[in-house]
Amino acid sequence: MIDIKFLRENPDAVRENIKKKFQDKKLPLVDEVIKYDKLSRETKAEADELRASRNKLSKQIGALMAQGKKDEAEAVKAQVTENAARLADLEEKEKEYSQKVHDDMMVIPNIIDPSVPIGPDDSCNQEIERFGDPVVPDFPIPYHTDIMESFGGIDLDSAGKVAGNGFYYLLGDIARLHSAVLAYARDFMINKGFTYCIPPYMIHSAVVDGVMSFEEMDAMMYKIEGEDLYLIGTSEHSMIGRYKDTLNDEADLPYTMTSYSPCFRKEKGAHGIEERGVYRIHQFEKQEMIVVCKPEEAWDWYNKLWSYTVELFRSMDIPVRTLECCSGDLADLKVKSCDVEAWSPRQQKYFEVGSCSNLGDAQARRLGIRVKAADGTKYFANTLNNTVVAPPRMLIAFLENNLNADGTVSIPKVLQPYMGGKEKLIPNK
Repeated sequence: MIDIKFLRENPDAVRENIKKKFQDKKLPLVDEVIKYDKLSRETKAEADELRASRNKLSKQIGALMAQGKKDEAEAVKAQVTENAARLADLEEKEKEYSQKVHDDMMVIPNIIDPSVPIGPDDSCNQEIERFGDPVVPDFPIPYHTDIMESFGGIDLDSAGKVAGNGFYYLLGDIARLHSAVLAYARDFMINKGFTYCIPPYMIHSAVVDGVMSFEEMDAMMYKIEGEDLYLIGTSEHSMIGRYKDTLNDEADLPYTMTSYSPCFRKEKGAHGIEERGVYRIHQFEKQEMIVVCKPEEAWDWYNKLWSYTVELFRSMDIPVRTLECCSGDLADLKVKSCDVEAWSPRQQKYFEVGSCSNLGDAQARRLGIRVKAADGTKYFANTLNNTVVAPPRMLIAFLENNLNADGTVSIPKVLQPYMGGKEKLIPNK
């Protein structure tokens, strides 16, 4: 959500931003907001005048009655009654106009950073930098579920019977590897100075509205039937929600947190051959990083966050690249975003394993996350988030890049303490 004052003063800039995001159907919303915002303020001003008049007239009635001027007092009472009916009407209209402004503002996209490349969809995303050499070995790389099955590490058939498509059982060394990666990622971020958190896995609708756009919610969130609760699609949702309706001392910022959670996603519209296996699923686990900071610190944190993911993957011998997301690929609340993609030797291309986003003050404005400066002024915080690691998708990149010709999988040194000292996984099939 952008600042209503900014829209009043810069309607053309808001329209141009909508066009850059290829959402022309939202252009009429700008004029709607201007219209109903004006009506809301005019209605409020008249209502305030009537409230002030009511207090003044009430005093007059008392004075007239004290003077025995009953007829004059009754005339004033009639005026008060008339004003009360008008005030009730105005209050209802003010509520209606304000709600219309709020609803439209919730849909108008955030102002993107000038550095964001312009394009309608992810085909226009731009590579920024590569880290590590993408290698294609001289032996064939099996599909990731075939690699897992060679270790007796996955059971999709039974999961399908229990929960349907998009679920899985991980077993044995593959399950242990999954947990090892998460534990390593946790300690990696703690060593970066982040506070480790385990958040609620369900959130109220008011938090959902605060952290994401309506389009994202429809495509992602599972609602608990009969409850005002949604399963989280990422721990960012409940972590940012933690600060809802808070006034935070500027001296305490930034808040830097790394959170573990299971994640639940409908993955509405997912398709394609690489959706098989555990690439795109309804349930997975993830280590996330979240920052709440002052606006002037947001870009420094943005660059730190994505660099931490790159460092983590390189420590596990996985080549990666960063990809700048174009305007049409940005969710509505984001100012700027980049993806971290891992190299797939089997596909001989990169695929997404994480995403880093600067949301400016959009989430903070929706959720009421404010900061009090030393001089007493108050402003909205900035929020950022980034994926540390999200197995089992990350396991695809790990297994493919650490697979040997004999079917074994090498365990990088950083993971060996979490794998009981094992240096290699040896197939049992």
